[in-house]
Amino acid sequence: MPDLLPDACNIQSQLIRAAAEIVESYGFREIRLPLLEKTELFARSIGEVTDIVEKEMYSFDDRNGESMTLRPEATAGVVRAVIQHSLVHAGPQKLWLAGPMFRYERPQKGRYRQFDQFNVEAFGLEGPDIDVELIAISARLWKRLGVTDLLTLELNSLGDGAGRQRHREALVDYLRGHADLLDADATRRLETNPLRVLDSKNPAMQDMLAAAPQLPDYWDDASREHFETLTGRLDALGIAWTLNPRLVRGLDYYSRTVFEWTTTALGAQNAVCSGGRYDGLVEQLGGKPTPAVGFAIGVARLAALMEAGGTTAQPVADVYLAALGDAADAAAVVLAERLRDALPGLRLVVNAGGGSFKAQLKRADRSGARFALILGDAEVESATVQLKPLRTHEEQEAVAQSALADTIRERMQATPAAA
Repeated sequence: MPDLLPDACNIQSQLIRAAAEIVESYGFREIRLPLLEKTELFARSIGEVTDIVEKEMYSFDDRNGESMTLRPEATAGVVRAVIQHSLVHAGPQKLWLAGPMFRYERPQKGRYRQFDQFNVEAFGLEGPDIDVELIAISARLWKRLGVTDLLTLELNSLGDGAGRQRHREALVDYLRGHADLLDADATRRLETNPLRVLDSKNPAMQDMLAAAPQLPDYWDDASREHFETLTGRLDALGIAWTLNPRLVRGLDYYSRTVFEWTTTALGAQNAVCSGGRYDGLVEQLGGKPTPAVGFAIGVARLAALMEAGGTTAQPVADVYLAALGDAADAAAVVLAERLRDALPGLRLVVNAGGGSFKAQLKRADRSGARFALILGDAEVESATVQLKPLRTHEEQEAVAQSALADTIRERMQATPAAA
């Protein structure tokens, strides 16, 4: 469970702010949920024989002897809240949330036991148009964050009904015929969750699995039409995709559309965003039949991808105010608050702890500020401030304090941010 130090928090906060701004522009609203839920919620929704439920959940009995679990994923909790508060009675719901999840996994680069996700979930919309919208949202976010060229969209459909059952039966027969090639996990899953065998990363099984019965060959007409409409609209939007017939996702509740955005820039942890439809889950958990679709972004993985693409932490300050002398120290606090009133959102750091002129300018440079404001006793007397550009070769100039806010605003607009 990692500590997130300031630079890491900075980049992840940029990511979450951008994601929230984009999804809200599509009409999604934020929801916040407890970190703890009843264990049975996850067992019923995710699946009793999934790795998450069998091996990875942090579960314990509370003082009343009821089993509780730190949420390993968000969708089940969102569905529980939608049912409990009868949200879909008011019509379709488009929701987003961000926060920590917990899984007892083997620690490795890019995978931790506490990790943040950004989730987008839509309820009450059954057509492929909402699938397209969710994928378009994610594509817009990649563009905003500058990582489009590092990601590939993989699509599949798990189908529905009789076609899905026929594929399952054919897959089980095929895997039984190659039982000598199955590892222990695959053998265990063969009778309980055979689709998950297709998702195995065991190199010794890849050739055998490549020849296994494929889901697209068993799609019913409705599933095929849904998928073809989805991909046709993605083509119209210019969103490139590739069919991955072995993409099944790791949770039992998915149906029809499943997708992943993957990358080769992060080593083994290649999935950055994953999602799909889960049309039966609301009914499965006690609600009325309700179509649903969503996706989750691994915040730390996407932040790592941003860094691989050249994104750096935002500087601490836009402007650093250095004060020299007792009168200037007292005046600097008043001046800083006036600037904050006049320029909401300005990141203004006032020097604290004294120090020589040279030492204060070093602090100003380390802060990443574009400008230093230098206030000495002489400037207090004349009601001026020395404005010193830190990222360009422009000359330092004296600015009247009455005009300082307007000058900073103009110079900020004209001067590029620090790299």
